[in-house]
Amino acid sequence: MTNTGQPAFREIRYDVAGGTATMTLHRPDRLNAFTRTMARELVAAFDLADADDAVRVVLLTGAGRGFCAGADLAGGRTTFAGRGEAEADGTIAGVPRDGGGIVSLRIAASRKPVIVAVNGPAVGVGATMTLPADIRIAADTAKFGFVFARRGLVPEAASSWFLPRIVGISQAMEWVATGRVFDAAEALAGRLVSRVVPGAELMPAARALADEIAANTSAVSVTLSRRLLWSMLGEPTPWDAHRLDSRAISVLGRGPDVAEGVESFLEKRPPRFSAPVTDYLDVVPEWPPRPADLT
Repeated sequence: MTNTGQPAFREIRYDVAGGTATMTLHRPDRLNAFTRTMARELVAAFDLADADDAVRVVLLTGAGRGFCAGADLAGGRTTFAGRGEAEADGTIAGVPRDGGGIVSLRIAASRKPVIVAVNGPAVGVGATMTLPADIRIAADTAKFGFVFARRGLVPEAASSWFLPRIVGISQAMEWVATGRVFDAAEALAGRLVSRVVPGAELMPAARALADEIAANTSAVSVTLSRRLLWSMLGEPTPWDAHRLDSRAISVLGRGPDVAEGVESFLEKRPPRFSAPVTDYLDVVPEWPPRPADLT
């Protein structure tokens, strides 16, 4: 494992091994309840992963028996009323940014694919922060809840955009309107997660998937494909996809990774991709684009 030069995180753990950066929410005595400190550390960790060419995949999970029990409610009835700490993280449309949204949008902008291994309760922001991830795998003991209506709030972390696109509007509204907590089997049936495995198999399954990506694919291809798939969710016609596909194929087709991909296939050997992601970031526009009212 490598963590040279890493910040001294307090509420998460960050480790890199075998091409995977593992980020672990680490407040096990509080079921990893979400705080502003945790939000800032997650953003910093994703910055580290993006800047490290050795990282091919990000794996996010929780310490102990929970993934994240939601916002830390230690502040009691005024938990969501304060402004001072929130304002330190900037504003959007003139109001303090939602902390969950800061994390979700940073995950959305990741240059590396993101896998979430949901090892226990994922409630409130513990559920919504997983939505911008590319793949969610759950332990059979995991539970989920979009409980905001039971706390007098609305769904945060940009989940009103992500959740209906992942599970459909009807399923999204059922979970949001009832605010109830549901089990991993229901999450799988509703397509919130792609797989449910026994608890003891969760991390091996997630790591095996991360290893498959790291060992067999071009970092450039995966980064640009991630941008293409997510950005096209909001475009009105397939011509928008065709425009960007054509540009990417034209540029990558003349690059070293495509040559290596074809050659390794013909020679029946594992590929040795080498193209740096940073050389190709302008091929497909950054997603999500930064809005003008963000300060």
